[in-house]
Amino acid sequence: MRFAMVATFYPPYSFGGDATYIRALAHGLADRGHEVEVMHCQDAFEIGHKGPTPKDPQSHPGVKVHRLHSRFGPLSPLLTQQTGRPMLKAPALRRFLGEGGFDVVNFHNVSLVGGPGVFAYSRAPVTLYTLHEHWLVCPTHIFWKNREKACDGRTCISCSLRSGVPPQLWRYTGLIEQGLAHVDRLLSPSAYTAGRHREYGITRPIDVLPLFSVFGDDEAPPAWKQPDRPRFLYAGRVTASKGIEPLLRAFAALPQYDLQIVGDGDQREALIGAYGACGNIRFLGHMPQAELKGLYQSANALILPSIAPETFGLTVVEAASCGTPAIVRAGAGGSPEIVETFGGGFVYGSEAELKDAIERLATDGSLRRRMGALARSAYEERYTAARHLDSYLATVEAIAAQKAGA
Repeated sequence: MRFAMVATFYPPYSFGGDATYIRALAHGLADRGHEVEVMHCQDAFEIGHKGPTPKDPQSHPGVKVHRLHSRFGPLSPLLTQQTGRPMLKAPALRRFLGEGGFDVVNFHNVSLVGGPGVFAYSRAPVTLYTLHEHWLVCPTHIFWKNREKACDGRTCISCSLRSGVPPQLWRYTGLIEQGLAHVDRLLSPSAYTAGRHREYGITRPIDVLPLFSVFGDDEAPPAWKQPDRPRFLYAGRVTASKGIEPLLRAFAALPQYDLQIVGDGDQREALIGAYGACGNIRFLGHMPQAELKGLYQSANALILPSIAPETFGLTVVEAASCGTPAIVRAGAGGSPEIVETFGGGFVYGSEAELKDAIERLATDGSLRRRMGALARSAYEERYTAARHLDSYLATVEAIAAQKAGA
């Protein structure tokens, strides 16, 4: 089959885990003999990126990538953000989707590449939209209100202004519903995210399809050994919504345990200034996946302290593939589902509970090994690339068969 992936970001012109997943999905489909093409907006990446473009060694001969780069630069994604339509990118997207002869078009994060208006451009027998973020129902994408707290009620225009997001009047028209009418199925990485979209009025069919670890570990990880100094890991964006500062505060009071922070973001410099003198806290910045894998394997646990609700929590699954348990904040959206279902870690609701979980996994090696084994079993049962691709392709075939029968 011929697959098209349409997204705002794609490596190396990307910031977060959604683009990493899209690349892994595209490569996985190509490995199974399918033809895959990707179109994304390079201009959108360059709005928020400073410095040289990171290199991406993970190209694939079976995946063709089209990068939208306009001579108008940031004006192109800004017009899309304001209108909910492709605008300056419309001719290229119409040609790509209209003339590509695709069997499946999978839209991902399209906030700056086409908005809901781009859904109508698909001419494929099967059209999908993957819910990497809460963008369809939240202008900030992450239910982070006024740049200071998890959303507790819809005041979207004032929140947008306080969050530095230009208000989007098209959200108060029928554009989202009109666009989604062209989508056969929404794919949600968690039951939480599916429920949240239904709660906010999305009526199109939604299937829960968990993401998978990009490490692709078919072999069991090496046996874990208790380090001389217990070591914990955070991996992700260093921003307020991720709950980094409360985590740092906890480790500043636990100098006998080490915390490694992998990632970058707008809070990084300020937090280095506030906590850089703590000898047990290290800010490692951005790291290649190959190096990150070793940190996962050697850690006592991954910690995911997000205050804003995550759609899934891919780092929890990446840790599980390495046989590493996770400590997850109770309000972190779909992330606690992974731990609560399989038992490979702790879910905490307060700083006291966070410290207790850290203490237990730092001092009880047998507990860490037992929870690590549960996490690995969860990965093998539900979060491998093979299982994800099987379910993904089964969904495609079911939709195609249903429409053919109709």
